[in-house]
Amino acid sequence: MDGLWGAGWFWFGAFVVALLVNGRAAFKLFVDWKGMLTTCRFVEDAYACLDALPDEAALERAAAPVFLHLVPAWEEPTIAKTLAALLASRYPHGRLHVVVATKASEETAPHPAMAAPTAELARRFRDGLPPWQQKTLSVVAMPGAGRKAHQLNWALRPETLGVTLGDTYDPRRVYVGVSDADSLPDGNVYRWIAAEVLAGRGAPAYQGVTLSLANFAAHDARGRVCAIQQSSIFIRVSIARLINEARRVRWFAALAARWPRLAWAVRPVFDFCFRRSQICLGHNQFVRLDVLQALGGFPTSGATEDSTLGYALGARGLLMAPLPLLELVDLPETKDKMVRQNARWYKGVLDDVAFLWRAWRAAPTAFNAAQLCRHIGNKVLEWPIAAVVYPVLGFLGWHLAYRFAEHPVLFALGIAFPSISLGLTIWVGGIVTQDLIESLAPYFPRAVDVRRTTLGQKFVGTFRCQTYWLLATRGAWRVLWALATTGRFDPAKTDRVTR
Repeated sequence: MDGLWGAGWFWFGAFVVALLVNGRAAFKLFVDWKGMLTTCRFVEDAYACLDALPDEAALERAAAPVFLHLVPAWEEPTIAKTLAALLASRYPHGRLHVVVATKASEETAPHPAMAAPTAELARRFRDGLPPWQQKTLSVVAMPGAGRKAHQLNWALRPETLGVTLGDTYDPRRVYVGVSDADSLPDGNVYRWIAAEVLAGRGAPAYQGVTLSLANFAAHDARGRVCAIQQSSIFIRVSIARLINEARRVRWFAALAARWPRLAWAVRPVFDFCFRRSQICLGHNQFVRLDVLQALGGFPTSGATEDSTLGYALGARGLLMAPLPLLELVDLPETKDKMVRQNARWYKGVLDDVAFLWRAWRAAPTAFNAAQLCRHIGNKVLEWPIAAVVYPVLGFLGWHLAYRFAEHPVLFALGIAFPSISLGLTIWVGGIVTQDLIESLAPYFPRAVDVRRTTLGQKFVGTFRCQTYWLLATRGAWRVLWALATTGRFDPAKTDRVTR
């Protein structure tokens, strides 16, 4: 024991910190690995059962739910592709309404590189549709300034809903879908949700699997690595979390039914330690209209309405269900655009702190406290520093292990944790992620070849798997620097005009 303290309190404390951080990194990578396997199995099982879903005629007879699909758009030259994909969905046309929500300012000052404003492109596309299908698509233009959330809420005004859905609609039977103007959705999404609703398993909200692979072929080697890595976030974290959260809630409900007093006693511990915040992605997303109306529409308090919506649903005790069908979206084509996209997301992370603080003050529950604490720790703090902290503490863990060489257990742990973490970084990030996303390729809404066909592609894809995370870190620091030097940061929309 004297030899242990003889190494010095400072070095012993640094060793313990490095040990904990490296152990957490290894554990988190293992959880990510398991999360990807869970999501891919969930997707494969769903596509194997697509033929069992009711067809359009059966859905018409069964009074299936109505879908109001919103496409917020501003300066989107290729919006017709998304609209064509949505309208080609296998669903009764009288129960599907697609609304393009644009900004009036774009029509008064159109982008000089576009053939026409987005609203005009949507109207031209509608004019080319058969008369019976033209009724399914409408265009609304929001006056004044505002972001995506404001456009969505403009399309959900009572007067707009009355025109689109009629005066007798039931908000409990209407699902509001959201897709970006670069989305390529699966044509069976509406059928899948309708089957769940008709079977009595309908959820208040759904989040589908989104992969950033729609423009995969247009990217260079670095861009393709980033596309795979950004897609992996959605399958290893977002959807896996929704799947596992539902399992945990069901487990606790069974515990409460059998031992109600025990469940009452441990509920705060369960909520604080084992519940997780649900993640909304802002596309391939569906929320029941009455739920949205109870929330006051899409949240406008931050730069990213999707993440705030997930927190708002959780604070109200509503569980978002995972949707196994795929949607493809674009990845920004240049390094600077990727940084700008992640900067906008990180600004949303900062904005969500105030929302979560207000939610906890209004209802100081263990779950709301956990949402706030994890958000600050895992996103606000870890996002900007992870790219530096984990490599430094990994090296430090190796180095300090030799200071405790006379203690075999400590030495073994000091060597093992950073080694396992590094190995899992390459294995999970560079190899397993690629293999699992390739396994999903048969289910893509459009054929995309994501295989690594050359030795160079395999080498770069494996050992540059952290490239995307480094760009995300740059985006976070861009926000922090702007706030520190100017006191403000204006998040920019991804530019899809100048490609």
